[in-house]
Amino acid sequence: MAAVDSFQLLYREIARSCSCYVETLALVGACYTASKAVIFMRDCYSLIRLHFIPRLVCHRDLSQQYGQWAVICGASEEIAKAYAEELARHGISVILISNDISNVADTAKAISDAHGVEAIWIEADFSLGSTACKPIRDAIAGKDIGFIINSLDGSLDTSQDFTDLSESAVWDTINRNVVAATLVTRLALPAMVERGKGAVVNISAGRCLRPTPRKAPLSASTAFFDNFSRSLHYEYGNRGVFVQSLLPFRVASQRSEGYGSAGWLVPSPQVYARNALLTLGISHRTTGYWPHTIQFGLVQCMPEWVWILGSRVFTRAT
Repeated sequence: MAAVDSFQLLYREIARSCSCYVETLALVGACYTASKAVIFMRDCYSLIRLHFIPRLVCHRDLSQQYGQWAVICGASEEIAKAYAEELARHGISVILISNDISNVADTAKAISDAHGVEAIWIEADFSLGSTACKPIRDAIAGKDIGFIINSLDGSLDTSQDFTDLSESAVWDTINRNVVAATLVTRLALPAMVERGKGAVVNISAGRCLRPTPRKAPLSASTAFFDNFSRSLHYEYGNRGVFVQSLLPFRVASQRSEGYGSAGWLVPSPQVYARNALLTLGISHRTTGYWPHTIQFGLVQCMPEWVWILGSRVFTRAT
């Protein structure tokens, strides 16, 4: 009994001496929980404000707000074509730029016939440097360019070690992404700045948050698009030009078998473009689609080693 009494006495003394520390830890825990709750509520509000409230707003006159014409670089990409169609649905004429015009010409005709707007297509090989700029410069001369849309070239998305890539593949990735987006923006942006209105939308990928092994050049290109957009925002945001970085995750491709099974997590290009256009003028950096915004938040919270492990498993599987 003496030992038991001694233990209880010792326990009471220790508990009494540690009570202030326990209360402090409880206060810290309460503050931490409250801060996380506030952040969660803020994120929920941002999600609703960005992706759901705009659906309730009446139709916007995009030509009056930004301009009558849109220049779309990388127009052979599914998202870029869908974005062009969505702009045309709002009465915006389009200039489609691509180094592969096999289906862009048909897209231009389909857009013009369906929506009654002008649709011009231009073949531009940016590996030729400034030579590729001349037909674009001639096409935009005298036009009220209100939109510059640059799309990442997804046809270059291959899983291969960097040292196994050919020099031509590396040049293609640089020219068709970094060079193309930079030069097209440089050609059309001055007129926007002069008029004090316009929008620049760079369509990259949500994976720009993390490096992706075996896809080094394209992974770096996604980060370039995102950083390029944010830099332009700080340069020209206060001069009437709205710059947006679009960071979509997986979107169903019309060229793949998965197109028919597009769902809420992997939308069709048309559904994605319709949702993304609603965020224009509201958010400078967004996925453009609310399920992708949830994915984006999860990727941000994910440790980099988990992302790298998952990327390696996925690239081996494909």
